[in-house]
Amino acid sequence: MSTVTVIGTGNMGTQIATLAAKGGAQVQVLDRVADKAAALAGSVGGTPGVVGDALTGDIVVLAVPYPALDELLGTYADQLAGRTLVDITNPVVVPADSSAAAQLAARVPGAAVLKAFNTTFAGALAAGEVGGQPATVLVAGDDAAAKTAFTDVFGPAVGVVDVGSLRRARELEALGFLQITLAVGGSTSWGTGFTLVR
Repeated sequence: MSTVTVIGTGNMGTQIATLAAKGGAQVQVLDRVADKAAALAGSVGGTPGVVGDALTGDIVVLAVPYPALDELLGTYADQLAGRTLVDITNPVVVPADSSAAAQLAARVPGAAVLKAFNTTFAGALAAGEVGGQPATVLVAGDDAAAKTAFTDVFGPAVGVVDVGSLRRARELEALGFLQITLAVGGSTSWGTGFTLVR
């Protein structure tokens, strides 16, 4: 059985933990606030904890805003080797020809870093569709086994499409930022977004 740790209990963390549970994974939920972790873990049949507790998931999803990554890396750097680390963030500014995911990978060379979930709003994950089409989670990464494990967990509940190497995270982050900009401007809602029509 797959094991997934979701750090963060916001809208995205809630939907990702729900999808992992639907995919049959054992789910650990961590948050700074114990009551939030307990509530989400209870709703998905998972195990709650607080940030700082030992990681139990082979797949660790960082369902937090980009500025929180530094703190989490400081807390968990020595526990990430050999795990799949999923970055869902959409930073506003990163160096040219780079991405938040690439920077993360450079800081945790023992982990298999994937970029995923950043182009799909929580509302679309909850609904399972966008505009009458199945919701799609785009994933980028350099480790084929990590992408397979990710797809095995989340694929039963949502469409997962491999977009290539971690270098593609740069484009995924740009797409995610565009989607946020459109929602903030009222051109789309937080419950819609982009999907891949096949």
